[in-house]
Order: sequence, then C-alpha cells, then structure tokens
Amino acid sequence: MKLDGKRALVTGGSRGIGAGIALGLAQQGADVAITYANSPDRAAEVVRSIEKIGRRAIAIKADSADPVAVKNSVEEVVRSLGGLNILVNSVGTARMGNFVDLSLEDIDALLSVNVRATMVAIQAAIPHLGEGGRIISIGSNAAERAPFPGLAAYSMTKSALLALTRHLARELGPQGITVNVVQPGPTDTDMNPANGGEMADMNRRLTAVGRYGTPADIAGAVSFLANPDAGFVTGSVLTVDGGYNA
Repeated sequence: MKLDGKRALVTGGSRGIGAGIALGLAQQGADVAITYANSPDRAAEVVRSIEKIGRRAIAIKADSADPVAVKNSVEEVVRSLGGLNILVNSVGTARMGNFVDLSLEDIDALLSVNVRATMVAIQAAIPHLGEGGRIISIGSNAAERAPFPGLAAYSMTKSALLALTRHLARELGPQGITVNVVQPGPTDTDMNPANGGEMADMNRRLTAVGRYGTPADIAGAVSFLANPDAGFVTGSVLTVDGGYNA
C-alpha cells in the first residue's frame, strides 16, 4: 500500500489501459478519479471496482478535446478528493492511414487529444502536486519505431510526449515532482484486441514474448513510477511492449 493517502487522476480511465491503471493505483492505496467522454456505464463500473477495495473513487465527464473541460476536471478532483498527488495522462486517440490521406479533422483530433490535453492537464495539476508529485503520460512504443506504414501522424503525437516529459523533468525537479512516460506496445483492449485478426497476429509475432500485453502489465509500470521508490526516476521513458522494440 505504498500509495496510501495519495490522490490520483487518470484521464481516459473508463476502459482499456486507463481503467487498468486506475484500478492498479487503487490497489496500491490511492484514491482515484477518472475522466471519461462517452462511456458513463463503464466509468461507473471502474468506480465501483475501486470502491470495493476500500478506496474513494469518482468519475468526471470531460471531453479531452475541450481544454476547458480538461482544466475543470483537475479542479474537480482537488475539490472532491481534497488534493492531487498523481496525474496519469492516459487518454488518447488513434487515426491511422497513409499520411497523404489524413484529413485536417484527423490531424486536429490527434493533436488536441494526444498532445494538447496532456499539456493542459499538466498545467492545471502542477500547482496542486507539491513535493513527491508524479506526472506520468502514456505514450506508445511507436513513438520510437516505425514497424509498418500508416502511423506517421499518430506516432508524431506520441513522440511529442517524450520532449515534453524530458523538459518538464528539468523544470519541475526542483519542486520534487517527477515526470515520466510509459510506452505500451500491443495491449489487449477494445481499440486493439489481441484477437483482432491479421494485424493482431503480426503484432504478436513482433514481440519477443509472443503475446499481447494486458492493461495490468501497463498498470504495474505506472504504479511503480507513482510510488515513493521511484523518487529518483524522472525524465525517463519506460517501454512496456514485450520486447517489440528490442
């Protein structure tokens, strides 16, 4: 229970990797808030799962493409849970296809959710985090490798998190706040199911361990970075992809 007494916000925490992270932090003792855009029933299910293990939990409806909603969600966490110690930027969207065919709408969606929402959430969270604060963003192993075409714009937004993290680690280190990125590889979620046909089979073959990851695999890495044992880890990139990028 190394996170006992800590308050966490996991953006995009109603399903998939975000839901796994929210539950993982709660299992380590944290009270957890999640945001969601279109899945109120699943958000409520995550809240119930956290409450069953004796931690406080709230779900906040907030469209990450709306910077006002993102900022307000941070303030709501502080009001409802009495503070904020851990911010996990888990929300994300994917628009894939040949770069020349991407619409301006596709590009705007990628930038607003994958990059701007993270920046706005961090700006809003910094005044509340204090000594021992944690900022953890969920990137992608595709930020550093191009295994196949069609990921250029998506990968660019995830690469942006690397620069943001490293520079913020320098800026926030004197305040005792660490900033890190976790980069999942193929992970079994609704957006990328392990039984998803030929693409899933190809991804599985590209891993060193021969399987998809699970949300719990990613949650374990995030929980480590969030706890006091990781106080000397900042500006770092932790890739959790079963050896996909090896």
